[in-house]
Amino acid sequence: GRDPLAMRRELLKDDPRQLACLEAAAAAAGMDRPAPNGRHRGIALFTSYRSYICQIFEVSVDSARNVTMHKVVSAVDCGIAVNPDLVKAQIESGIVFALSSALFGEITMEDGLVQQSNFHDYPVLRMYQTPEMETILIPSQERPGGVGELGVPCVAPALANAISAATGELYDSLPLKNHGLVFA
Repeated sequence: GRDPLAMRRELLKDDPRQLACLEAAAAAAGMDRPAPNGRHRGIALFTSYRSYICQIFEVSVDSARNVTMHKVVSAVDCGIAVNPDLVKAQIESGIVFALSSALFGEITMEDGLVQQSNFHDYPVLRMYQTPEMETILIPSQERPGGVGELGVPCVAPALANAISAATGELYDSLPLKNHGLVFA
């Protein structure tokens, strides 16, 4: 029942690096103003590998439960970014990987046999389905942290939070396609 951004600000008041990620992502996503009509946002944060990330998704869901992912903003503090372009590429490729799993990733069995054999029945995210991405690197003098998987963990919860804001339903299992949602 609380504003997601305000709640996180309160929870992170004693964690300056994570709070800085939240503030940078919130500013880039325009959280200081209402989302455009029909759009909803979801937030998630993660820290590991001596690195921090906040991701904010902006989505819309129509009456037929078609989900459009408009944008994902990522704010990253990985310490000194030795190769900033590579860090951004790693974060954004992690988003595509995580979206494929969160939306479609499911292995089913029948009579002890896996039913999926290739990409025709185990889909991955296509370019036309990929949202606009903005990745912000927070300047830091901390020693470098890891970014290998950093773009992955926040995707499903941030996306589910945004869809939940749009539909009023909670999503607590993956893949999201199993909740009657369509990702065209």
